[in-house]
Amino acid sequence: MSTLGNDGPAQPATGPESEAVGVGAMSFGDHLALAFAGDEERYAVLAAYVRDGLKLDHKIIYLADQENADDVIERLATAPAFVELGVDVRTAAAEGRLSPRPVIEAFMASGRFDPDATVDLLGAEIDLALVQGFKGVRITGETSFSLRGWPGTERFREFEHKCQGAFQAPGTRAMAICQYDRRWFGDEQLRLLLACHDGLVRPDDLHDDGILRIAPTFTPPGLALRGAVEESTLPALRAALDVAARRDGHLCLDLSGLAFCDTEGLRAILDARHAGDGLDRQLVLRAVPGYLALMLRIAGWDRLPGVYLEEATA
Repeated sequence: MSTLGNDGPAQPATGPESEAVGVGAMSFGDHLALAFAGDEERYAVLAAYVRDGLKLDHKIIYLADQENADDVIERLATAPAFVELGVDVRTAAAEGRLSPRPVIEAFMASGRFDPDATVDLLGAEIDLALVQGFKGVRITGETSFSLRGWPGTERFREFEHKCQGAFQAPGTRAMAICQYDRRWFGDEQLRLLLACHDGLVRPDDLHDDGILRIAPTFTPPGLALRGAVEESTLPALRAALDVAARRDGHLCLDLSGLAFCDTEGLRAILDARHAGDGLDRQLVLRAVPGYLALMLRIAGWDRLPGVYLEEATA
């Protein structure tokens, strides 16, 4: 019997409306969707997923919409997020700890996509990895091949439902991230596909001490702040802003969840408009709470060059 489980009825998925799970908090049995709008966001999640898996002695199975496995390895190895996290993709692949599999080879070998056969195939891959001594299995798959009109791919949502039920089977020692590029899927189509999962996965927070949570954002690029900025959390805010300032282009800070921010914290936020190269960038302050907007107006900082204020709606 496959370690992945059977293909019985899937439990209702929480879908995209649920709070997304930080990739570092994933556990066996998770079947999550990564709905991304750009490669920076995509690889921020995948690099952490692969890094954590390798540290825990998990087998990584990467199902790619690319025909050459060596090309997949090179794509991941040179992605900035993998480089920054120090993930040695080439060595992991050479040692068999990371296995890139072209979807056309894995899912279309018979010339037709078959949901039942594909779930069985994944179960066999998991069983083999566990027999080989791995402590668990992490699967991630690119899904854009399902839009190509290949025979059987009209049943792709059925496949996702079957995976949902299979990963929820008791005792499973596997987890999965299904990659969905928002730019390719229609809104309603994407909604239905995401609903076949436990929920969404997101990049890990840059900081969360229970007082202040700092999360990266990608469209637009920047940070989302929740909680309070005061003396104890100011160093974390400055560190996160320093990292964000390394990006080229403008910076957006979502302040909708900022319940408190003192003057020093506000100064640190405004200083983010100065890029590391000495050139000023546009700083977009999104959904600024009323108290913070008032502080900015009293100090005259709402008129600083390069600062665009977007107040929160009532």
